[in-house]
Amino acid sequence: MAVDATIAEKLKMLWNLQQIDSQLDEIQILKGELPMEVSDLEDEVAGLDTRIKKLKANLKESEQEVAKMQSLAKEADANIKRYQKQLDEVKNNREYEALSKEIELAKLDIQLSEKKTREAKALLDSKKESLIIAEAKFETKQKELDAKKIELQGIIEKTEQEENRLRVISTQARNGIEQRLLNAYDKTRRTYRNGLAVVTVERASCGGCFNNVPPQIQLEIGMHKKIIACEHCGRILVDQSIANPESLEAEA
Repeated sequence: MAVDATIAEKLKMLWNLQQIDSQLDEIQILKGELPMEVSDLEDEVAGLDTRIKKLKANLKESEQEVAKMQSLAKEADANIKRYQKQLDEVKNNREYEALSKEIELAKLDIQLSEKKTREAKALLDSKKESLIIAEAKFETKQKELDAKKIELQGIIEKTEQEENRLRVISTQARNGIEQRLLNAYDKTRRTYRNGLAVVTVERASCGGCFNNVPPQIQLEIGMHKKIIACEHCGRILVDQSIANPESLEAEA
């Protein structure tokens, strides 16, 4: 009897722990994918913010490049005017040819500067367009993030007290269960999306995977001489005397 009571007690503790953890699972289901969505959006918004900062820095560099090319063109134009004025004062062909050469070079400098200015302006326009797109996307994602955060916070405010209470009870419920069983319990919970590691036998079937439980196994489960797991899914199986002792007492 002592052995039977001990096994039955262990099964009862595991079943009670499962009920508590299942309530915690329901709260997580209520939150749904929101925590992950909020985290992903935060990463995306942070990435866009970094991209916008880089685009603005590149934009400034392009603006400086345009200003530099325009300045060089103005400088070359001023030199041409100065050289042309000096042409009126030359005294020999050598000076005239030298000034004419300088004017020709200055004109080439202007053409080169104008070409580089056009290229820099085209690049500048492209960067401005990229910045506008990035800022618009940032604004959209930020609004989406704010909305998701408000939605998640609303759920947290409604469930936080109950969730904290259940976590305390879950921790307390674990105290009386040996580590070997807890390890198996936790591993099984992680294996299945519904988090069920301890289930009842319903209509001769496992309450987790719904595969058939042979009559002999059902008999052994009811005897509480050892902890029995479903041969198909590995979940711990309990009978109604463990899961619903009150209802059995009422029937009696």
